[in-house]
Amino acid sequence: MTKQWFVLQALTGQEQKVKRTIEAQIREKEMQELIGEVILPTEKVTETKNGVKTTVTRKFFPGYVFINLALYDEAKELLEPTWRFIREVSGVIGFIGGARPTPLSATEVDAIVNHVEAKQEKPRPKVVFEPGETVKITDGPFMNFSATVEEVDPDRGKLKVSVAIFGRTAPVDLEYWQVERVVS
Repeated sequence: MTKQWFVLQALTGQEQKVKRTIEAQIREKEMQELIGEVILPTEKVTETKNGVKTTVTRKFFPGYVFINLALYDEAKELLEPTWRFIREVSGVIGFIGGARPTPLSATEVDAIVNHVEAKQEKPRPKVVFEPGETVKITDGPFMNFSATVEEVDPDRGKLKVSVAIFGRTAPVDLEYWQVERVVS
């Protein structure tokens, strides 16, 4: 029996619980031959609230869990033990594809895994800024000043902005967390 990747739909907010439950029950019910890896693609993002910088984990696909399992036998018939095992997990709504789910292609799985690995290296800012955008400075000597974004360095989480002061514009280097987007 060949394991393939499938997508489970889970109750929103219970994806991590579904993942932990499946992993625990695989060992408990000795399903290692039929069920392999369970993935919940996430990334770390930084955000600032009330001047406090925090790092949070955000799901790429809220409401979905990726699982590598043997769902069909060689004759392309549904394997009842695997099907029943997944359907009995609390928080699982079902497979994407309904009663006859289609496995993900190798290309789709590679794209998801590579995307997750690329995002795991360093937390990225929750908000991404664009040159020409107006921001409000929330920290430092120019606090409460409005500024225009001139350059963005997403790898370092830094911005170069122009601040109008004393009738002239002055360039200022800031970190993402030191500014907030001006909602117009």
